[in-house]
Amino acid sequence: MGPGRRHLLAALLALATGPALAQPRGRRTPLPFDPTIAAIERKYGGRLGVFALDTMTRKTMAWRPDERFNMCSTFKLLLAAQLLAKVDAGSENLSRKLFYGPGDLLPGSPVTTRHAEEGALGIAVLARAIVEVSDNAAANLLLRALGGPAALTRFVRTLDDEATRADRFEPDCNLYDPLLDTTTPRAMILTLRRILMGRTLSEKSRQMLEGWMIASTTGDGRLRAGLPRGWIAGSKTGTSTARHTNDVAIVRPPGRRPLLVAAYYDAPRVSLSEREQVMRDVGNAFVTWFRGGARPAP
Repeated sequence: MGPGRRHLLAALLALATGPALAQPRGRRTPLPFDPTIAAIERKYGGRLGVFALDTMTRKTMAWRPDERFNMCSTFKLLLAAQLLAKVDAGSENLSRKLFYGPGDLLPGSPVTTRHAEEGALGIAVLARAIVEVSDNAAANLLLRALGGPAALTRFVRTLDDEATRADRFEPDCNLYDPLLDTTTPRAMILTLRRILMGRTLSEKSRQMLEGWMIASTTGDGRLRAGLPRGWIAGSKTGTSTARHTNDVAIVRPPGRRPLLVAAYYDAPRVSLSEREQVMRDVGNAFVTWFRGGARPAP
């Protein structure tokens, strides 16, 4: 793409970003598509949704931003935020323990399995586990303690998110459904902005949640794999063996406000290794987008 076309695309994106981000819930103006992300989708097949937001300039990168994708374990980021909001409100205590037994354990539950003989874990430990290592049994324990998937949906509605919905427990929430347990890339990012940068949580809780995201290792081979040295990033991934590979991240280049990016990929005929390569390709495109149109503050 020549310089003239790049400048035109940047101008169109800038014009579209303001109204789209400012509109009330449920009303969105379509954004011009990002040709780089479209090319990644064409290369590998499947359906790829991406929405990135520069919180300093309000510029965006978008491809299928308002299409529904299964959240898989990215819902755990919202669940942790729901818990911390209750702690901030005084209706929950991080030191409270939840009891569980062998029947509560699931595959992909390293923390709860390691402590199974104790029979209980503190809520703070469980919340950290669902973000840092995506512990499935911990997610179910917290979901039940906080009122189930319906209560999580009600929580995101208080954040003006009319798209995201939680419907099932682990592991059923990973099964493909065009509506159940879904979000859109744009909805997830705007909700994440309210959680990590707004007044949804106290400063202490925001720092705690972002710290868990930074400590997470499940996204090392996805969006943040191609980030430049010196950038700090935290993420929450979601995966189903059959078809879904997702990643949601907050990225902090030095000396400026953060970037937020969500990538959701539904590709039932693409291998898991190739789906993770798609995430890395999106991460590289994300860095190129940022460097081309959003310079760090001096």
